[in-house]
Amino acid sequence: MQLYRGTFDLLQNRGKNIVPFSAEAIIKMNQFYLSLRKTKCTFFRRIGILFFLIFSLAPFTLFAQFNVSRLPYSDTAPKYNYRDTLVKKRFGRSVFLLSTTEALPWLFDRYIAKADWANISFKTVGNHLNPNSWFWDTDDFLTNQFAHPSHGSIFFNSFRSNGYSFWQSVPATFAGSYVWETAGENQAPSINDFINTGFGGSVLGEITHRFANKIINNRSRGFKRQASEVVGFIINPANGLNRIMDGKWGKVYGNANACDSTKVYFEIDGGMRRFSVNNHDGGFSWYGRIKLLYGTPFENYRVPFSFISINTELGKSLKSNVNLISAYGSLTGFWVQYTDKSQQMALLTANYDYINNDAFFYSSENIKLNLFSKFKISNKIKISTTFGTGPILLAAVPDPYPNYGRDYDFCWGAGLSAGAMISLDDRFFYGINYRGAWFKTYSGNASDNFLHTVTSELGFKIIKRYSISAEPGYFALLGHYKHYPGYDKTYPYLRISIRFNTTL
Repeated sequence: MQLYRGTFDLLQNRGKNIVPFSAEAIIKMNQFYLSLRKTKCTFFRRIGILFFLIFSLAPFTLFAQFNVSRLPYSDTAPKYNYRDTLVKKRFGRSVFLLSTTEALPWLFDRYIAKADWANISFKTVGNHLNPNSWFWDTDDFLTNQFAHPSHGSIFFNSFRSNGYSFWQSVPATFAGSYVWETAGENQAPSINDFINTGFGGSVLGEITHRFANKIINNRSRGFKRQASEVVGFIINPANGLNRIMDGKWGKVYGNANACDSTKVYFEIDGGMRRFSVNNHDGGFSWYGRIKLLYGTPFENYRVPFSFISINTELGKSLKSNVNLISAYGSLTGFWVQYTDKSQQMALLTANYDYINNDAFFYSSENIKLNLFSKFKISNKIKISTTFGTGPILLAAVPDPYPNYGRDYDFCWGAGLSAGAMISLDDRFFYGINYRGAWFKTYSGNASDNFLHTVTSELGFKIIKRYSISAEPGYFALLGHYKHYPGYDKTYPYLRISIRFNTTL
């Protein structure tokens, strides 16, 4: 309560020309906060207060520093958004594809794979409809944290590829997850599967929707066209099925303006990596990284996922050759500052993170409020910075004392990220980034966990589109348990690579 009173006093002292809410609105915010405090469910109370603090404090802190009258027009939504207007809403087709996505995996598991959990009946479905039957399951890490979000992305695109917007497709993703949990398996419905499939599926679903449509050019012909159709189908099967049923596969139609003109920055690294695991040298091994940036944080910011970032790292490992997947998309935003020398944009993003290296594994789904900034010091010196914080809705964190049938715990928490990059004459560049997170156990051994990742990068452009890069970094996961000794897992590394980049 003292924290909120301090916040209230802070808002009152900011000045009448800065605080965008009236005294009456602030009193209502106070009443809303008190109602959260009275909520009996501990989980919803904690999450509600965390959201309240982030979204009530951040705008005041940002707006108090700048002259709002200098900002550009807020309505920067594109006049023609082909993703939502070219296709009419087809509810029947959407439900058919969603039902097919539910039925085909179940038929395969029931009659070909002969999986025991696929033996469902009216009795199991009836039991699952009881809210008290829900639990945290014990499936392996890859199934829970990657397979379920991937499956959810198809639920999402069953509606998204049939004319529905992002926000209209999100409920369908959760509905598909609920149907699968209650009627697709004989084991009790899983809380973590419902969140992973619904939230993770919506994030990955919109990303695959955007990139599949970006790849396919309805004016091209020949092998290139067929290859793009196949790749688009693999990325977004629901959209591919729609194109086949509509007779659009390989057909030349429409006009060039109907194609997605959003710029995509593509970057690929290849080289060597030396790392150590808990002070044991892992030696040199091959390393690769792929980075994609769809759009920019400063354009069309009111359109969900108008800005997408994907970072994937590959490398030789005893656990998995896929060491990292980090993907996020913008939900909405607002200008903080806009001048000739600097631009600052606040964006709310939905994020999916997956780490699997020789020291530890980790995955989370979270929401962040980010501040993206660009500063032009001179014609040759440019600086960009990022800062973000927000709640972690669900995370899977390794547990060395598995008492719950799995080697990881389900957690909630909060995350923080910050980074800066300086570019000299578009030839030399140096960047440093930090990502931290705190976790509290939902299901598993009572514990507090802390994740810290620090990366630094120095690069030099050799010729156009090619550069060399050196990147030292450090991953650390610290665990503190109520009934067991804590642990400290570290993963320092050095990467040296040749980089190719282009804009698609």
